[in-house]
Amino acid sequence: MPPGAPFAPDLHDARHLWLKAGLLLAWALVTFVACFFARDLQMLVAGWPLGYWMAAQGAVLFFMVIVVAYCVAMSRFERQEAAQAASVRAGGG
Repeated sequence: MPPGAPFAPDLHDARHLWLKAGLLLAWALVTFVACFFARDLQMLVAGWPLGYWMAAQGAVLFFMVIVVAYCVAMSRFERQEAAQAASVRAGGG
């Protein structure tokens, strides 16, 4: 594909875009909303204020969950696409 050419439609189908949008929304909620409102809760978790725990530990753990969810979903999408391509090649179309 030459530089500047548009992406093929099958590289960004609706499933991939919805997955990316959902995970991006989850990232934004954890990054901005949860950490912003955590200081208002005034709770202690393991001896630390909840706001500190969410910013220092909880957000990072949730970001790792987002990465794992993306990897699992993309792997599933690729397996489905491979199975569909195999059935098309076999004439089951």
